[in-house]
Amino acid sequence: MSSIYDFEVTSLDGNAVRISDYQDKLLLIVNTASKCGFTPQFSGLETLHRLYGKRGLVVLGFPSDQFHQEFATELEVGTFCRNRYGVTFPVFQKVVLNGPNSHPLYEFLKSGARGFLGTKAIKWNFTKFLVDRQGRVKSRFAPTTRPEKLEKAVQKLL
Repeated sequence: MSSIYDFEVTSLDGNAVRISDYQDKLLLIVNTASKCGFTPQFSGLETLHRLYGKRGLVVLGFPSDQFHQEFATELEVGTFCRNRYGVTFPVFQKVVLNGPNSHPLYEFLKSGARGFLGTKAIKWNFTKFLVDRQGRVKSRFAPTTRPEKLEKAVQKLL
């Protein structure tokens, strides 16, 4: 695929969603997990989504059990995100991040912005990708980078 807007993903309730639905928006795409030490970052992600949503930022959450820290069902994931952290940004069905069954969206993101020392693989939960309004992967942030630390990068691209 040549553009991020060519991808389709599946919502938590099983509906197909085209990434092109978010065209002309600034995207913060995050692989999430409900049982991880970084799970409290949901609060910061929600804050960014609410602060900058009217200006064009959309946070997109992609749960993954790649590191064995996610609930078994999408219902559990959605309930946890809403009830525990008040998440209102879109959260999708679980995806595979690495390996032969890696979701094509994540292959695209990983190719667009490499990790530490040029690695392609997602090393842990809450790796974040910032995609500009033209659909270009601009930055990749480590799981340890708290959402609050992304504010300047977000403001620069809005």
